[in-house]
Amino acid sequence: MNQSPFASPSNTGLLANRYQLKQLIGSGGMGEVFLADDILLGGTPVAIKFLAKTVANTKMQQDFAREALMSAALSQRSVHIVRAYDYGVSEKGQPFYVMEYLCGKSLKDLIPLSLPMFVTLLRQICLGLQCAHQGINIDGKVYPLVHRDIKPANILVIPDPILDKLVKILDFGIAKFLNYTSTASTSREFNGTLPYCSPEQLDGEKLDSRSDIYSLGVMMFEMLTGKKPWQPETDYFGAWYKAHHFEPPQAIADVNPSLKLPQDLDNLIMACLAKKASDRPQNIAQILRGLESLGQQNYLSLPKNLPAKSTPSSLLLSGLSTTVEQTCWQLLWPQDKPIQEIVFPKLLDIKQGFVAALWLMLPKHEIKNHTFSSRYNQFIFIKSPHPMLLWVTLLYNRQLTPKWLPCYLDMQNLQNRRLVNSLAENKDYPLIFFTLEAPHTCTNVISSHIDPTQRQMLKTWVKQSQNLPPSCQPHLSKHLLKQQYKQMQSQLLQRLESKPLVVSGHI
Repeated sequence: MNQSPFASPSNTGLLANRYQLKQLIGSGGMGEVFLADDILLGGTPVAIKFLAKTVANTKMQQDFAREALMSAALSQRSVHIVRAYDYGVSEKGQPFYVMEYLCGKSLKDLIPLSLPMFVTLLRQICLGLQCAHQGINIDGKVYPLVHRDIKPANILVIPDPILDKLVKILDFGIAKFLNYTSTASTSREFNGTLPYCSPEQLDGEKLDSRSDIYSLGVMMFEMLTGKKPWQPETDYFGAWYKAHHFEPPQAIADVNPSLKLPQDLDNLIMACLAKKASDRPQNIAQILRGLESLGQQNYLSLPKNLPAKSTPSSLLLSGLSTTVEQTCWQLLWPQDKPIQEIVFPKLLDIKQGFVAALWLMLPKHEIKNHTFSSRYNQFIFIKSPHPMLLWVTLLYNRQLTPKWLPCYLDMQNLQNRRLVNSLAENKDYPLIFFTLEAPHTCTNVISSHIDPTQRQMLKTWVKQSQNLPPSCQPHLSKHLLKQQYKQMQSQLLQRLESKPLVVSGHI
């Protein structure tokens, strides 16, 4: 591969007057990926992929812009597709697109998987693919998207406080752009990955979602066994063409005899590997139904749902010390706060020090309804033009309307930095409920957990805020955070809907 024009560490210029390139973090057949800072969003880290292809003419630029735009639109609809923020063409003609920067592991580095983990990750991959195959509506017309390069290297698995493992599918739409802009110098040139290509893809035919399902079948086989369904003598096109068109896949039991696979799952994988598209599952929904059936038949050692009424109070309050809990119950609604539905953060002074808490005033029936809701939290920070933190707590129950509790904290304020530092030091924080109805007393105290990764981020943000020069533009930063908040709400709800088995109560 030719060296990217931005690979030199001496190059400190901005890309598109917005992205400060920092370092090369990955490379492959489709291009190179750089870590960069988004200056417009206060230095937020992003990943920028420069495609190996050079966009040589206006038509190709239009093709790339169309594919990148559709990919970006798709990423707003599914939490399981890596978010694309921006795209363009460099001064030297290299197309690039800007993605969210994620710290995780490639699926190829995790396989083979245990059966429960296989089902967990596969379900999320299917949800992302299903969203793409259903298409994007542009000007009243629906455009289905086919990935064309489904393989373990294009699946990223990242830690997640809700799902534990969150799947992100990479490079949507870009494979198609590379395919139909490739030179016609050889009839065998294409941009898929040979071990995962469907027979119709190797023949250069028009592809639909069933081609992705074939690639998914190859990947499912590999996720469980660590091997491909075929072992051709060479890795050249001809050998793989013969395997995909004429050779039956190996039996999973022959590749890994110790793997006790449910027959229904074995049948599903082999159906995905059918040579003819008409013999495969015709859509992702059929695969998802097969996975749901496995869970219902108790094939997998997965936790069962617990009814909300059976959740003990100790589960709800397990994260809070007795001292903190007793302090919360003794509190009175502050006289300087209005009697209305509001939420605000405040430090509690206890014997051991200070504890950050959320104070809420809600109608009695809402407090009662959300007593057994699960709690989730997210934090977003921007440094520029003014250091500000968004702290969001969500009370979630599938039977109720989600209750969002956002707090915007000016991080130039010393008291707010102390509050955020307390969040970083304590793995749980209390939510203190006061009734909107008189006499406005404290009627409930529950806790929400902050995972270690989030706590480390909070510590870093406090330090960064201390070292930033004075600013007087908090309203601009709050406006930017509100935009990100709307996106985060839809993403968080998608994650919760992707979680098939949920235990009520404290997380």
